[in-house]
Amino acid sequence: MDNWQAVVALTLMAGMAMPLGAWAAWKERIDIPWLESELRHGIIAFGGGALLSAVALVLVPESLPDLSLGGAAAWFLAGGTAFMALDVMLARSGSSASQLAAMLADFVPEALALGAAFAYGSNGGMLLAGLMALQNLPEGFNAYHELRQSTAYSSRRLVGMFFTMAWLGPLAGLGGFWWLSDYPSVVAAIMLFAAGGILYSVFQDLAPQARLERHWGPPLGAVLGFSLGIVGHMLIH
Repeated sequence: MDNWQAVVALTLMAGMAMPLGAWAAWKERIDIPWLESELRHGIIAFGGGALLSAVALVLVPESLPDLSLGGAAAWFLAGGTAFMALDVMLARSGSSASQLAAMLADFVPEALALGAAFAYGSNGGMLLAGLMALQNLPEGFNAYHELRQSTAYSSRRLVGMFFTMAWLGPLAGLGGFWWLSDYPSVVAAIMLFAAGGILYSVFQDLAPQARLERHWGPPLGAVLGFSLGIVGHMLIH
């Protein structure tokens, strides 16, 4: 398989985790309220752990060698600030798609970085693809619930929307592969921008939702999500 075909396959695989997560949320039927609540909070925590592992194990370490100290800090802070501005804008507009917007805002730059990583032979591309899939699955699950409760869209239509959005991954991945591979500093900036935004999202949206009073199981989902990132990192490196 050529590198560009690998980029398409891996970004599509990662993207399809979004409709898969939405489909799982659609079909979820648990008649025990406390168990259903723990499951949903555990899934949210798992997504947060996977996101943190993407930041700690791929996005930050892969990008630092190509940027100066000031540039790295600036792009990381810019990502967090941009995600905060998006959050504020959505809150003021009364939009019910904050989880969906956050999911796409980190998926697209990650796909760009993955495509460029494959073009210049980085080992981080495979790991990033796996972590993207791990994070998109719970994010799709959560975004489905958010939209289903606040819009009139049918479940079938929502899953179809998520399926369509999954194709943004190959488009962004090929863009990174063909146009950004000669500019490693640009790719590094995109990765750090995404990392800053992801870190903001984890502590603004996911971590507060993962907590349940008098329940201690869901946070282990975050540990599990991060541990899978560690396993992938060790296997590849």
